[in-house]
Amino acid sequence: MFACVLSNFKYLSAQVPPRDNKPAMATKLTKRFVDDLPLSNARVTYWDTDLKGFGLRIGATTKTYIAETKISGKTSRVTIGKHGVFTPEQARAEARHLLGLMSRDINPNELKNEKRVKGITLLEVFEDYLKARKSLKPNTLNDYRKCMLTHFSDWQKKAMLDITKDMVSKKHAELGKKSEAQANLAMRFLRAIFNFAAAQYEDSRGQSLILENPVRRLSQTRAWYRVERRQTLIKPHELAPWLQAVTNLKNDHTSKHRETIRDYLLLVLFTGLRKEEAACMTWANVDLQAKTLTVIDTKNNLDHTLPLSDFLYDLLQRRKNSAVNEYVFPGAGGTGRIIEQRKQITKVIQESGVSFTIHDLRRTFITVAESLDIPAYALKRLANHKMSSDVTAGYIISDVERLREPMQKITDHFLRCAGIKSISS
Repeated sequence: MFACVLSNFKYLSAQVPPRDNKPAMATKLTKRFVDDLPLSNARVTYWDTDLKGFGLRIGATTKTYIAETKISGKTSRVTIGKHGVFTPEQARAEARHLLGLMSRDINPNELKNEKRVKGITLLEVFEDYLKARKSLKPNTLNDYRKCMLTHFSDWQKKAMLDITKDMVSKKHAELGKKSEAQANLAMRFLRAIFNFAAAQYEDSRGQSLILENPVRRLSQTRAWYRVERRQTLIKPHELAPWLQAVTNLKNDHTSKHRETIRDYLLLVLFTGLRKEEAACMTWANVDLQAKTLTVIDTKNNLDHTLPLSDFLYDLLQRRKNSAVNEYVFPGAGGTGRIIEQRKQITKVIQESGVSFTIHDLRRTFITVAESLDIPAYALKRLANHKMSSDVTAGYIISDVERLREPMQKITDHFLRCAGIKSISS
């Protein structure tokens, strides 16, 4: 009799290969039997003798019911739940249902995942999107979060599949009443989130769960707002009063930071750097001996080296002699880097009568360079615009010394327009 039981035990144990640290054991899973089983640091599995594929996995802290069998030749395991939440009979009934699905090559784990993905919210996809795009710059990251919070706060908990074309059209129109440019920007952002979701989330057959991007409605109905690109810049006749007002920014007992703002504005105009590129510049990236400056981690992810004109060299040499920390333009009080410029910009606008933004200075630099017939490749190089789509540009080796003459030419033009004798003359 004992030999028969032992033989039966070995047979049943062999039906489902053990995947734990201890050999699997077979017995009828009853409440009393499961209650009496001790927890184990070495995981062990008990298989039910009444229903093949139904088992109990013992761990260090839990007793968990499982269902396991092969689907298309591969072993698949589904977790049913913990003992105590399920009784053995309840777990056995659920296992019977799950094993029935698996016998028809339906994987319950994939069904569960599909159900989860179909209910995934806009906010959840957005967070996955940010995790996937690891190289996003802090400013871009902040802009995305601001867009989500400002324009889609009422949609954050909506399932992606519940956001319809009609909802997109209505939202676009509502945002357009306040700002057409912001409405377009918000919808481009939403379109990118949907495109990401379409590539990221699939069903068990590998097909995307996002069959269509609802933002396409705006293109199909030609509903995008026509927003003209901003073209503001400092005109030639405005350069003299603007430069005069900037150079009039002097430190006094009320402000010890005006000359930092002054030099910052001058450097942006005379180099065409972007706002944050100039503000974040450190002395480690300025080579006064070679008369160059280098911007790292730029918008297009390419380091950007520029030669210094005589005017810029003198400006940076003066700043270097009084440097207080690692930043070329330190923050107020000498800590960190420059952050706030609005107060001094307002002062310049009032004194000069020239309304401007910091990005207008970059546009002014590029426009002046173009007017001076600077070669197209040199102009793109000075502005740090990508040239990857230009086949010819791929054969041109960038050389900072080749940019020195165009850079000086642009500087001299600014100084002439302002009525200042070029220091290179």
